[in-house]
Amino acid sequence: MDELKRYLIEETVEDYAQGRVTRRQAMTTLAGLTGAVLGAELLAGCGRGEPATAGSATPTPSAPPGPPTPPAPTPTAGGQVAPDDPDLVATTTTFAGDGATLTGYLARPSRAGSFPIVLVCHENRGLTDHIADVTRRVAKAGYVGLAVDLLSREGGTAAHAYDDVPSVLGAAPPERHVGDFLAGLAHARSQPGARADRVGMTGFCFGGGMTWRGAAALPDLRAAVPFYGPPIEVDRVPAIQAAVLAIYAGEDERINKAIPAIEDAMRRHGKTLRTIVYPGTQHAFHNDTRERYDATAARAAWAETLAWFARYLA
Repeated sequence: MDELKRYLIEETVEDYAQGRVTRRQAMTTLAGLTGAVLGAELLAGCGRGEPATAGSATPTPSAPPGPPTPPAPTPTAGGQVAPDDPDLVATTTTFAGDGATLTGYLARPSRAGSFPIVLVCHENRGLTDHIADVTRRVAKAGYVGLAVDLLSREGGTAAHAYDDVPSVLGAAPPERHVGDFLAGLAHARSQPGARADRVGMTGFCFGGGMTWRGAAALPDLRAAVPFYGPPIEVDRVPAIQAAVLAIYAGEDERINKAIPAIEDAMRRHGKTLRTIVYPGTQHAFHNDTRERYDATAARAAWAETLAWFARYLA
């Protein structure tokens, strides 16, 4: 089992254990990732507040279903950029991938000039309106931004029910996703004003994990900002050329337990890494359409992200 698929499984179990999704929602996701039998065992093996580890569940009496997912908060104006903002041009886009036509969301400054490229990787729910908004924020800051829909070969994010997206993502190997970002980078480089020699990448949750993998697989990447994503295996660190700013939530033990090992590996191999942990925040705190959004931390983290890109992509 690859690490990103394990991440998707463990995230689903944790969400169920902490009452963020119902048993039905968790089983919908897990059935696609592991099969219904193992999915049921994973849920049976976790208690509320005690996330199970994928592959280590022991069947026990099932915990009662959790409450429905809380309604998402009304998004604030903290950094959001309207699709018709006159400072940028934003649109859905298509481009050639390896044996398939891929889709994405492209945003770039409307003014003339030369702009670095920032690739954006979505969470485990696909290319949502929130990720499109993040891509517009990238353009507003002076970059050519491209979010690749990693479900393009399966008809795109919109073709799937919300709870089905993680299992569709998990069914494809990470190498396919990396290849799609390689194709996306070629497309971004073809855009007016794109500066081909200045490339960065950011992503969130699952997309944070993909950003770590992009840092190791895309040699042209100069800067990477993964938000609370599972890092790559330490033996792949030597391939990283990008300067990495890794952003974490303070109350995210499942992800944060990997911090010491990746910090040590990056240091031993002479790589550039800065780690920021925002105390008191939860996984996905940057997403202003979800219940774990933390406005103060999200704004601070985005300011750090833009400062990192300015430093390494200028």
